Amino acid sequence: MEGGARLGKVFIVSDALGGTAERIYRAAIVQFPGADVEVERVSHLRTCADVDRLLARCQRSLPALIVYTLVESELRAYLASQALRVGVRGIDVLGPLLQDLAQGLDQAPTEIPGLTHRADSNYYARVEAAEFAVRFDDGKNPKAIREADLVLVGVSRTSKTPLSLYLANRRLKVANVPVAPELPVPDLLHKQAQKVVGLTISPELLLSVRRERMRALGVSTSSLYATASRIEEELAFADRLFAQLGCPVIDVSHQAVEETADKVLSAWKRTIGPEQNGHSYHG
Repeated sequence: MEGGARLGKVFIVSDALGGTAERIYRAAIVQFPGADVEVERVSHLRTCADVDRLLARCQRSLPALIVYTLVESELRAYLASQALRVGVRGIDVLGPLLQDLAQGLDQAPTEIPGLTHRADSNYYARVEAAEFAVRFDDGKNPKAIREADLVLVGVSRTSKTPLSLYLANRRLKVANVPVAPELPVPDLLHKQAQKVVGLTISPELLLSVRRERMRALGVSTSSLYATASRIEEELAFADRLFAQLGCPVIDVSHQAVEETADKVLSAWKRTIGPEQNGHSYHG
C-alpha cells in the first residue's frame, strides 16, 4: 500500500473459522463510509505451507492486507516474517494480547486452535437445553419425551423443574412429567422408559413443602393437595409407575439440587448413557 495505492483485497485469516478476525475487521471498516474492499476469509490455516500458499494468493491481489488470528506463536512469527518479505501488510489481532496476558498471568497460553468455537458451541448447547427445559416443563407436551435426553418423573414438588434447569447447564435436554392418580400417563413414557429417572420424597417432607407452598400462594393449607392421605396416595401411585417402567428412582429428600443432579446423572448413565444416546454432556 505504498504511495497511497488503493487496497486491493483483505484476507481474513484464522487457524479456526475466522469469525473473531472478521468481526474485528467489520467493526473497523464501518468507520470508512463507502469503502468497497474485496474480502476473503481463509480458515484453518495451521502450517507454514498454508502460509506460503496464502501469501502467493496475496501477491496476486496487491496491495493486500492480512488480518489474522493465530494462536500458535511460531506460526504467527512465520506469517509476519514472510508477509514482510513479500511486501504484504499483516495485522496480528490476537498475538499482542496473548503475549500481554501470558506476562500478566505468568502462564503460557495453550496455543490450541478453535477453543473459542468450542466455547461458543458449548454455550449455545446450554442455552438450547435451558429453552427445552422451559418449553417442556411440567409435561406441557408429551412429544418432548421423544426429543429429550433424559426424562424426570415424579409427583408435584419433587424438584423436577429446578433439576431440569440445572441439568441443562450440562447440555442435557430434560423433559419432566408430573404424575398423579387422575393424570393420564403418556404412552411415550413406556416407549422411552430407558430415559426415565423417577423422583420420590419422604411423605412428611412433601407435606411440609406443599403446605408452605399453599401459604405462599395464600391458599388454605387444608386443601386436598396438602393432606397426608393425598400425598400417600400420590407417592404410592408413583411407586407403581416406576416399577412398571423399571426406571431408577432417586430420593430428593433433604438434598440440594446439585446432589440430586449428580445422582440422577449416575442413574441415567447406567441405563442409557451418553454413548448410547449419541449425546456428549459436560460432566
